[in-house]
Amino acid sequence: MGRFSVRSISLGLAAPIAALVFALLVCSLILAGTGHPPIDVLDQMVKSAQRPRTLVNSINSATTYYLSAVAVAIGFRMRLFNIGVDGQYRLAAMLAAAFAGSSFLSGMPSFVRILLTLIAAMAVGAIWAGIAGFLKVTRGVSEVISTIMLNAISTAIVAYLLNADRLAVKVAGSNNIGTATITEGGRVPGFAYTGSSSKIFGLIILAALVGFLYWFMLNRTRFGFDLKATGLSESAAVASGVNVKKMVLASMLISGGIAGLVGMPQLLGSSYSYALDFPAGLGFTGIAIALLGRNHPVGMAFAAFLWGVLDQSSNVLDISGVPKEIVVIMQGIIVLSVVIAYELVRRYRLKLEQRDVGHALGTTKTAAEVSA
Repeated sequence: MGRFSVRSISLGLAAPIAALVFALLVCSLILAGTGHPPIDVLDQMVKSAQRPRTLVNSINSATTYYLSAVAVAIGFRMRLFNIGVDGQYRLAAMLAAAFAGSSFLSGMPSFVRILLTLIAAMAVGAIWAGIAGFLKVTRGVSEVISTIMLNAISTAIVAYLLNADRLAVKVAGSNNIGTATITEGGRVPGFAYTGSSSKIFGLIILAALVGFLYWFMLNRTRFGFDLKATGLSESAAVASGVNVKKMVLASMLISGGIAGLVGMPQLLGSSYSYALDFPAGLGFTGIAIALLGRNHPVGMAFAAFLWGVLDQSSNVLDISGVPKEIVVIMQGIIVLSVVIAYELVRRYRLKLEQRDVGHALGTTKTAAEVSA
């Protein structure tokens, strides 16, 4: 049993390590081909990542990326592709920001204000994702198509509502426009880090809690078992009494609820308003991180931090004359390499299992012949 455990762990580590090494080699060739010494560029990125400000910004980016990845991973576990996380979190962030900045919450205790803001964001995200889930279970509409279309609709809704005549106000001294500023009582204080004027988002604790609940749900609850069983084999799940349509709708609602939290660390920890410059594209980044982390809560945490470091390190490359698009290329190569590496490892593991079964059958047959 110990031998199989060691082999399983070794194969599990081999895929991401091999993928990262391969991605590093390919990126080195690209850098050398464009006239930039790979060693010097890597040295600049490592030195940049060690700076306190870069490290804090990397952790903050990783916090939002992680929430996005968990939202995507819940769908992946059910073989559902929730491509709409980007639209779900932006619509949720905008409406939650308008709610948090309204006079309705002004007289309430800080904890209650923050909690209600988070609940509002989760509700909006869940409802928006639930539309795709409802269409799938009632009309058989592919969630890929519906969530992509819902992304476009949410973008239009946000643009419509982010107007001075509706939910937005003009930002003094600039051309920017956003929701009313969230006052002190509705904000989440961050954690100070020595050497950096920036603070680590206080809602990093929420991200860690979401990761733990995701693990607990999948591995310690009947719902998580049914979810994974449905994802592995829908027909087998039906035969065991699982209501697949109910699981699809529930998974999309939970995925959307988590997606609604994606913008909260930034909103309540730094921006305090949803404006034109609010971070976009986090939902699509979550897809890459979920793939890189293999939908595992710990794996996605490492992947999110790696993504955050690469994003923040790209700034120093731009200053040094190296196109920061190199980092985007590197991220794409990493994802592609990991997908290929995991598939190769999966096939190799299958061959080893077949060989072990063959040896076991051969040993059993020999023992039977001896006894005869």
